[in-house]
Amino acid sequence: MTRRIPDSREAAEKAFKQATAKPAPGPAPAKTASLPGVKELVSLRIDRDVLDYFQESGPGWQERINDALRKAAGK
Repeated sequence: MTRRIPDSREAAEKAFKQATAKPAPGPAPAKTASLPGVKELVSLRIDRDVLDYFQESGPGWQERINDALRKAAGK
C-alpha cells in the first residue's frame, strides 16, 4: 500500500467546491401570521382624483383608504 501525499491543489479545489456549493433545498419557511391591528408601511401609487376624494374629508384619510381596501378584499 502506497501512501498518497496530499496535493494542495486538490485540497484547495475541494474547499472551493464546499464553499460554493448551493445548499440542499429544505422546506420553505413557514409564513408568519400577521398580528391584528399592526400596520405596515408601504408605498402605493393612487390616482390623484382618488386621493383627493379621501383627503376631502380631512384627517383620517389613510384609515378611510384602508377601510375601503379592506371592504374590497371582503374582510
